[in-house]
Parts: sequence; C-alpha cells; structure tokens
Amino acid sequence: MNDLSLTILPETEADALPIGRLHERTFGPGRFARTAFRIRERVPHRLDLSFTARIGTLLVGSIWQSPIRVGDAPALFLGPVTVEPPFRSRGIGQILIHRALDEARAKGHRLVILVGDEPYYGRMGFKPIAKGRATMPGPVDPARLLVCELVEGAFDGVSGAIRPDYRPAG
Repeated sequence: MNDLSLTILPETEADALPIGRLHERTFGPGRFARTAFRIRERVPHRLDLSFTARIGTLLVGSIWQSPIRVGDAPALFLGPVTVEPPFRSRGIGQILIHRALDEARAKGHRLVILVGDEPYYGRMGFKPIAKGRATMPGPVDPARLLVCELVEGAFDGVSGAIRPDYRPAG
C-alpha cells in the first residue's frame, strides 16, 4: 500500500453520490450498455455486503454485491469493483474483494458470480463456469463468467439463467 492508511468500511446510503461519480470516472457512459449492468439495474446491491475503501476521508474504491439466482440457486453478483486510477496496482481491489467475500461467507452465502478476468480473480478463488452452464441476459464472453464457492461443492448441480433475486434480504 506504499504507507497509505487504508480503511475498508461498509457502504452507507451517504456513499451513493461519491460512488456514482467514481463509476462515472472509471467506467464512463459505456457502463450502462454492459450485460452485467442489466442485472444490477434491476435489483439494488446489498449495502451490508458492499464496501468502500478510503484513504483518510478520500473515497478511493468501492465494491458491490447484488442478490441473484442461478437457475433456482441463490447467489451474489460481485461488482463492479472500482478503484480510482491513481490508486490502482496497490492491492486495494483485492482487499475489497476479500472483505466482500469474507462478509458474504460470514452471513451464510454460498456462491458468488462475476464477469471478469480469470487471471486476476482466480487469485481470490474464482473459477470459470463451463460454457452454457449459466447464462446472462445478454452477450457475455463465456471465459469471463466466473464463480467462487464460499462453501465447497456449493456450485455442484447448479445451472441456468442468471437473474436478479427480488426476494427481501434476510
């Protein structure tokens, strides 16, 4: 971290505007056209499973998790993971991911899905989903559809459409 004092905090409603600006700066307007956004726009992310990274009072990163289903199985959809460009390559994204996965595991969740690069996310336990086993509501490179089992064997027998889970959190 280069002697920077990083604090990871649960996201609050007050973080919505600065996180929105962070997403705008890092992803631009094209973020709305991505297939992953189609999931996120239909169900709110869980504040209790989403986190911010701060250096002092400066928001430098964010991670969201949203409730989804893969076929009939409940899961979480991780992302976006966002870090301000000047603070990238310092491990902040990995710290956010580990915190989000640890919190999901502690709250009894079994599966986390994301769309991302296996060489990066594989270091945190994500593995490619076999082509055709799970489908998104739009085009996704099958090699980028990844799963992390928070409980060993949790993905066994799971398949189907990935869609928002509208059931109340509980």
